Amino acid sequence: MCADRVHPPEIFMRALAYVALWMIACGVFALLWYIFDVYLHRHVWAPTDYIRWAAVEWSTLFALGPLAYWLSALKPIESPHRLRNFCFHLVMSVGFTVLAVMAATFLSLFVEPGEPEIRPQLDEFVSKHGEAGFLAYWVLVLTRQAVWLHREKVRRELQASHLQTQLAQSHLQLLKMQLHPHFLFNALHTAATLSREDATATEDMLLRLAELLRTYLDDDRQEITLQEELDLIELYLGIQCVRFKDRLTARVDVAPELMQYAVPSLILQPIVENAIGHGIGKHIGDDCVEISCSSVTGYLCIDVRNRNSTVAGTSKDPFRRGIGLSNSRLRLAELYGSEGRILLEALSPRGAVCSIRVPLKHLAAIPAAERRRVGWGGNRAVDLALP
Repeated sequence: MCADRVHPPEIFMRALAYVALWMIACGVFALLWYIFDVYLHRHVWAPTDYIRWAAVEWSTLFALGPLAYWLSALKPIESPHRLRNFCFHLVMSVGFTVLAVMAATFLSLFVEPGEPEIRPQLDEFVSKHGEAGFLAYWVLVLTRQAVWLHREKVRRELQASHLQTQLAQSHLQLLKMQLHPHFLFNALHTAATLSREDATATEDMLLRLAELLRTYLDDDRQEITLQEELDLIELYLGIQCVRFKDRLTARVDVAPELMQYAVPSLILQPIVENAIGHGIGKHIGDDCVEISCSSVTGYLCIDVRNRNSTVAGTSKDPFRRGIGLSNSRLRLAELYGSEGRILLEALSPRGAVCSIRVPLKHLAAIPAAERRRVGWGGNRAVDLALP
């Protein structure tokens, strides 16, 4: 255990508190001695005598107190040398008491009226006030020990909290990184299939994919604005529109005042991918993916729905099978605890809606040039389809 590092203002406040403590001790002991004489000896001295005697005794303890405090910091009573350091302080407390008694004796020769002799004064301080020095030493040692233990507890709690935060951030980053290869594999597989049919569409798809991946690699934030998330999802929907051509349309309905609320980055991509994969990816016919947002009693609610998919079994089954949806649920739990929610429900007669709920939280707006904006423009409703 090293000595505490304190700043000058804190040193001044400690010194002031130390002086105040000494003055209080002088007053308390002077009063106790007065009461002791009144009730036991039936004889009292002048009040100034009691104050003078207390001042003589406690001034020496006041002067030697920092020495005891320093020794307690030098040899703390803690493992692995608890017993050895305790014996050290036991010896030092005796030496401290002897030194305090001798100093008080010599000081009394100058403040006592008349010409007192040293031997009677020494006997007086040893017999009546020796225990005060011993007690004062151990009070200072134990006070120093208690202060250190409290600070050590606070330090460990802060360290544990910091480590827990780092662990949660690492877990979130791992979940986010799992989405990148999952999405990249699907997109490249689509491009490989499309290249045999339409080279121009394949080129457009790969350019969008490159822009999307560059955004992923350049931004490691766990939360972004809804505006930024919609910019990313437009790139992804553009890729899917190239793949499915006129079979797929997309519609986004978001009020402009919601654009600066925080959402987990990349939260919509696996949801939209799931809607497309279980919609026109498995069934014939057309489909429309709709994204809508609203604010309800302190929460931002995002719905992703489509009309050409089915939800088999319970709403919990997809979270157990799919990487994207299960990671989305885990990320919401890590970031928001019970306040983050994701729910998948079937629509009648056909279709599904995935609802996401996160607490409302504003994020600072980022300049458009820094976000590589791709064209939502803050509109309330936008339709996206293959040109």
